[in-house]
Amino acid sequence: MTTGLTALVLAGSRGPSDPMALAEGVTHKALISIAGQPMIARVLDALRQTPAISRIAISIENGEALAGLAEDCEILPAQSSPALSVLAAVEKFKTPLLLTTGDHALLRPEWVSYFLNHLPNADVAAALARSEKVLSAVPGAKRTFLRFSDGAYSGCNLFHLADSQAENAVRFWREMEAQRKNPLKLAARLGPMTALRYATGTLPLGDALRRLSKLAGPQAGVVEMPDGFAAVDVDKPSDLALVREILEAGKT
Repeated sequence: MTTGLTALVLAGSRGPSDPMALAEGVTHKALISIAGQPMIARVLDALRQTPAISRIAISIENGEALAGLAEDCEILPAQSSPALSVLAAVEKFKTPLLLTTGDHALLRPEWVSYFLNHLPNADVAAALARSEKVLSAVPGAKRTFLRFSDGAYSGCNLFHLADSQAENAVRFWREMEAQRKNPLKLAARLGPMTALRYATGTLPLGDALRRLSKLAGPQAGVVEMPDGFAAVDVDKPSDLALVREILEAGKT
């Protein structure tokens, strides 16, 4: 069982014109109030309640924005992109390192523990939820799915960097950041044959992971999460309305 782990929360601003932050009257999206408290406060509470985690760091431009929320956390200056912020954290804290985001407002300690207790033998791992579980949890919600021949999956904003080899995966991630919401372009980066198999629905998840590992260097793996709510974060106004509805209804 993983213990003594550092968790990094990515909470950097999307710039002074972030429409969600502006609409809610806050400096950072992670500070938007949901169910009476900032989103990031819910994330931090979940991490504090996870037994394996002994240290929490937050990547944000100005730690003063977190006044009263993060006295027990270390603050790292956010870099110009999420991947660069993670590289800065790896340089400071080394590995292993758990990553999540400040807009993962539904995050629960049980999900974090499940993820950590089911890590594959890999340098870097990501949490995914099957489309059936996500749509069962939030029927009708618009989610981005990676569609493979053996299932469609949505990311759950939980990542584990197991060792120094994972740093190469983060560098590869930096190259891919611009296409993160375009699954077909992501597949194309993996090569024309892989892209063709993805487009025609004949690419299994395992083959995609093996190709990704070959390109990036480190061995990549996934943890399939049992709760579809784990794939719900706040990327856009409709997500914010959805998360508020979920919490008000006590669904999770």
